[in-house]
Amino acid sequence: MSLAAKKGTEPSRGNEGPERYRIHHLTAYDYGQPVTVSHQVARLRPIDGEGQVVHHFELTSTPAPSRQESGRDYFGNPVERFSLQELHRRLEVLAVSDVEVNRPVLAEKGMGLAWDRLREKLAADRQDPAVLRAEECCYASPLISPSSAYADYAASSFDPERPGLEAVMDLTERIHEDFTFDPTATTVATPVEEVMENRRGVCQDFAQFEIACLRSLGLPARYVSGYLRTDPPPGSPRLIGADAMHAWVEFYCPDLGWVGVDPTNRCLARNHHVRIAVGRDYNDVSPLRGTVVGGGSQLITIAVTVRPFLEGDGEPMSSSQSQSQRS
Repeated sequence: MSLAAKKGTEPSRGNEGPERYRIHHLTAYDYGQPVTVSHQVARLRPIDGEGQVVHHFELTSTPAPSRQESGRDYFGNPVERFSLQELHRRLEVLAVSDVEVNRPVLAEKGMGLAWDRLREKLAADRQDPAVLRAEECCYASPLISPSSAYADYAASSFDPERPGLEAVMDLTERIHEDFTFDPTATTVATPVEEVMENRRGVCQDFAQFEIACLRSLGLPARYVSGYLRTDPPPGSPRLIGADAMHAWVEFYCPDLGWVGVDPTNRCLARNHHVRIAVGRDYNDVSPLRGTVVGGGSQLITIAVTVRPFLEGDGEPMSSSQSQSQRS
């Protein structure tokens, strides 16, 4: 899927045309014992800006919350906070989004600064606020700690003077080839070191491993949570992770900004990727996290549908596909 470009040329920015989606995301908690109080934080509203326009978003819960408010977190992600003080043994949280995605198409070859000069520029530029914010994503985070092992794995993709995007895409493709998609191999608590050793996992694992590699080379990289469109274009294969939350990587290049790459599907993030939240690792972007009083054991069911927006889509969607907790 590479678009050829000669080394040293200006960034090539085409456009595939906008895609508009209706997204239906239902999370249900069934508790073994009654819950008396529940405080929840949701990161389920798509990001408005950076190639996305949110036409509509609605978050509802059953039981209905006694209090609900909207805001943003440290990384600028939309956040909904709500509390329930009604006795319940089941909680349903439904997010319905209408979002349009229209990102520029970047050529994968020959684009941007050489990666090593890029690293030097980032270290030297202390005036640009965007660079300073990006630099936060060069360091260790709760789930990702840079090390020489990750740098050694990445090294063969990062020859001196190789353009940054080209090098990162080469690393992305190598991870896709070297690692096996296996939903049974890991959990949300599996450390990146174990993922590297076993070379198996899911999109969250592959994203966090690639971030570890990039940070170990001194390059800013952050975690992205979101969705993939359900239906592939005619003649194209179905993308792994469709109809579930998905995860990929963004790395920062001063002349290109934040660029998304998807190691699970070895591609750039384009109009089939819908961004929900960004952060240092999964801990910063968890779609729904809360504290409850009571409850005992819990069973979580997640149902997600992502499909093209249709005329007359004011009505609730009637179909969704049940998914496990992780994509």
